[in-house]
Amino acid sequence: MHFATDNFFEIDSTDHANILRLTSPDNTNRLTRSCVLALTEKIRSLSDQAKPLIVTGNRHFFSVGADLNEIARLTGPEAYEFSQMGQALMTAVASFPAPVIAAIEGHCMGGGLDLALACHHRIAAPNAVFGHRGAALGLVTGWGGTQRLPRLIGKGRALELFVAAEKVTAHCALSMSLVSGIVPDPLAGALDRLCANPPSS
Repeated sequence: MHFATDNFFEIDSTDHANILRLTSPDNTNRLTRSCVLALTEKIRSLSDQAKPLIVTGNRHFFSVGADLNEIARLTGPEAYEFSQMGQALMTAVASFPAPVIAAIEGHCMGGGLDLALACHHRIAAPNAVFGHRGAALGLVTGWGGTQRLPRLIGKGRALELFVAAEKVTAHCALSMSLVSGIVPDPLAGALDRLCANPPSS
């Protein structure tokens, strides 16, 4: 079963999981304010099913994160509100009542990395690239990545990614436990994992 929602994402349902595929007209899957609100509402509604969720993008972009042009136009109060909106989305993902797996191909940057970090597991394709480029632009994420990334890979390594705005490959991400595996097709890999280890009812 397949549903499209406001050009922000598509939902496919299988026997083992709901698949949320991020979409955007330019294929970079930017997390605009409207997109963040729509995602939060959809994920909260899917939580009622208590069915595993896979979050993915396209071959070249999981998500490049927030729309920098949109951020540049925000006033101080609007920026604070946007930070709260992002935190609400990440909380909805992190507190989802069934396993949430990020199936990552291509660029996973900024707020897109925050989204992947909020998921319970991450599987990457060989072409996946991870980074938090905000420091290069004078920005620091307000969506929880500064808390989740150090808990996952250690404070020192996380600081390198945040402060130096470093980008890392899939194999480097695997070596630091940012992802749990590298497979040619991470969506298929996520489905295989769920079939092999179905959540207990």
